[in-house]
Amino acid sequence: MNPLIPSAKTIQIYLPKGNPRGLRLAEMTTRTVRLIEIPRIHIDDFFAMPDANQVGLYFLIGETESTEKPLLYVGQTGDLKRRLNQHDDKDFWTRAFVMLSTNNSMTQTHALYMEHKAIATATQVGRYEIKNGNNGNRPHTPDPLKADCEELFHTLDVLLSTLGQPIFESLAIHDSLHSNNTYKNKTTFSSLAKAEKEIEAFPIKPTPVLFYYKVKDANAEGYYDDDGFVLLAGSLIRQAQTPSAPPFVTRLKESLLSSGKLIAVNDKSYKLTENQLFKTPSGASVLVSGRSTNGWIEWKNEAGQTLDSIYR
Repeated sequence: MNPLIPSAKTIQIYLPKGNPRGLRLAEMTTRTVRLIEIPRIHIDDFFAMPDANQVGLYFLIGETESTEKPLLYVGQTGDLKRRLNQHDDKDFWTRAFVMLSTNNSMTQTHALYMEHKAIATATQVGRYEIKNGNNGNRPHTPDPLKADCEELFHTLDVLLSTLGQPIFESLAIHDSLHSNNTYKNKTTFSSLAKAEKEIEAFPIKPTPVLFYYKVKDANAEGYYDDDGFVLLAGSLIRQAQTPSAPPFVTRLKESLLSSGKLIAVNDKSYKLTENQLFKTPSGASVLVSGRSTNGWIEWKNEAGQTLDSIYR
C-alpha cells in the first residue's frame, strides 16, 4: 500500500464528563497516541486527570478580530499540568489540545522533536497565525527514534483534524499533481524553504477539481474541499470595488496587502502570493471581483460546470 494514500481509520472519542462541549479524548484504536481537547473553562477537569502529569506536546488555540486566521502556540513539556498553569497569563487561547502516549512511552526527546516539527509544518502550511517566538529546539535524534516520532506525528495530524483543527493540512496542490497548471503555490519563500526541508512526506490529498473565475481585471483559480474554498496563489484580483461589495472585502484586502500576501501587478490588478482559505465560494469570488457575487454559480471547471451543479 502506498503510504501517501490515506486509508480507512477507526477513531474513538470519549467524553469523560459526558459534556460534548467539554473535555474530549480522541484515540486511534491501533495506536498509542491520545489527544485531549480542553476548553480553557474546563482546564481544572484536565488537571484532575492522571494524564495531566505526563510528558506531552500541546497546542493553545484562540482567535482575534485583528487577524483572519486562528492563533496558535505550540509547546512541549515533561509535566503538562505545571506547564499549562504557566500559560495562564496568555490571554488569546480558549482551547488547548494535548498529545500524550497511552503507555507512557513518550520521552522528552520525542516531545522536543515533534515540537520543532509541529512549528515548522504549521508555519509552512499557513492556516494558523503562529504565536511562538522561535522554532523550538530540534534534539539529536537517532534514526529509530526519529521513525517513532514520524509515526506519532502522523497520528497526531489525523486526531487534530478529527477534532476540528487541521493545523498540518496543506492548502497547496502537490507540485507533481499540478505541474501543468498555470498557477503554482507561491508560498515557498526563503523563510519557509528551510522549514520545508525538515518536513517528512505526509499523505497527499487526491487531486482536487479546479474551478476558474474570470472578470474584468481579474483571473482566478481555486478548489473546493472539506474546509471551504481555497483561492490559489497566482490568482489575479480586481483592485476596484463596487458599492455592492460587502464591507469585509475592504478589510481583507488591507490585511492581505499589509502582510504581502497581495501585491499590485499594475494599477488595476493585484496578485495573490499565498493560497487563501474562505469559508464559502462566494467569499472568494467577492474578493476576486470586488462586487457582491454568488460563488456557487460563478466558479466553473474546465467543462463549464458550476460548483453548484457538482457539489449541491
